[in-house]
Amino acid sequence: MPDHDLPVLHLDRPILDADLAYVGESARLVGSTDTELVGVAASVIGIGHQWDAERFARFPELRVISRMGIGYDNVDLDAARAAGVVVCNGPDSPTVSTAEHAMMLLLAVTKELPTHMASAAAGLGGPKVATSLELDGATLGLVGLGRIGSRVAVAAQALGMNVVAHDPGLSSSSVDGVRLVNLDELFRTAHVVSLHAPSTPTTRHLIDAATIQTMRRGVYIVNCARGPLIDQEALLAALEAGQVAGAGLDVTEPEPLPVGHPLLGRPDVIITPHIASSTAAGRRRLFEHAVDNALAVLAGRPASVVS
Repeated sequence: MPDHDLPVLHLDRPILDADLAYVGESARLVGSTDTELVGVAASVIGIGHQWDAERFARFPELRVISRMGIGYDNVDLDAARAAGVVVCNGPDSPTVSTAEHAMMLLLAVTKELPTHMASAAAGLGGPKVATSLELDGATLGLVGLGRIGSRVAVAAQALGMNVVAHDPGLSSSSVDGVRLVNLDELFRTAHVVSLHAPSTPTTRHLIDAATIQTMRRGVYIVNCARGPLIDQEALLAALEAGQVAGAGLDVTEPEPLPVGHPLLGRPDVIITPHIASSTAAGRRRLFEHAVDNALAVLAGRPASVVS
């Protein structure tokens, strides 16, 4: 097919050779500036831009936005509908890598990895009093039991953890051995709370001063979902008071945190820059699923549509 007859996909990050190889002769890729988006019908996006009514108005030819990932909180769905733009996501693209990252943070923070690495680097031995958490027999509370939460549950069970979960979208557990509970019970009983819920007005600051006080003293908190789920001022105060023993965060509010933020550099906090899905395989899946979804919409057979 002549190049000018191919559907054009805008990519909001630099185009890689692997991107071109995957697309082949099914489409023509352009990107990553707004200038190159003018007149294009489909954009494959990450989280770099906030898509609101004003931004949609700048690109009237746009017909589809395809997210590289699950979350679409950077897209105003009402504005998309008003502009006649279909929005897709990739619900299974980041599952494996993000679940692995959540388990990495869970293990690293409960085993007090930053403290022990610093001791080793300073030529010191282990602590006189051991305070890290043994996971066998401990309880993991999952807020959200979707694809990622379910995979984390299975991994935690393999380590001997008891797993409970809260997910308002489920009437029964999707994972053998995982018991669904209300949030109050989850917060009250979990040694580790791991967040796998979307960012919505309802979930904003789900973890705040009040909910933290209902948790067992010395709880650990892991967040590979979205930064706004946690009130960071409340988290910091709880860390200082010892109510929270440690936190592993792949997401923050804002992203990135400003240099010198009090959560940065703490030995009881591990922060990574929203890269849970950023393995080589994970990144390829994010891109490939988003491209497939965009081309499906342009071909009149939409897939993974959220609006």
